[in-house]
Amino acid sequence: VQLQASGGGLVQPGGSLRLSCVTSGFDFDYYAIGWFRQSPGKEREGVSCISSRMDDNTYYAESVKGRFTISRDNAKNTVYLQMNSLKPEDTAIYFCAAERMRITATPPYWGQGTEVTVSS
Repeated sequence: VQLQASGGGLVQPGGSLRLSCVTSGFDFDYYAIGWFRQSPGKEREGVSCISSRMDDNTYYAESVKGRFTISRDNAKNTVYLQMNSLKPEDTAIYFCAAERMRITATPPYWGQGTEVTVSS
């Protein structure tokens, strides 16, 4: 099982980034994918998740609701996180994770993380 997160970078407040999580090694249709983030001195936070293709439900943390959009491309085994109206408090390392059917707080499979810095 592999998850490869990418798309992070430095962006000014109010800007946008799109993170990608390319997966392999499992039946993507039956797995939920979640995005988590962690910044120095803070606990890991669940940002957003999308359930398996069977359900296709989405979840957003209150702090990102209305600004972030999660989507999945089942043909490419990839999940995207479109992040708009970025704020300095969105600065963190973002990780994608996978779990069969629905994401819990402790998914078994993790990617390596991509760093997002929101600063002027």
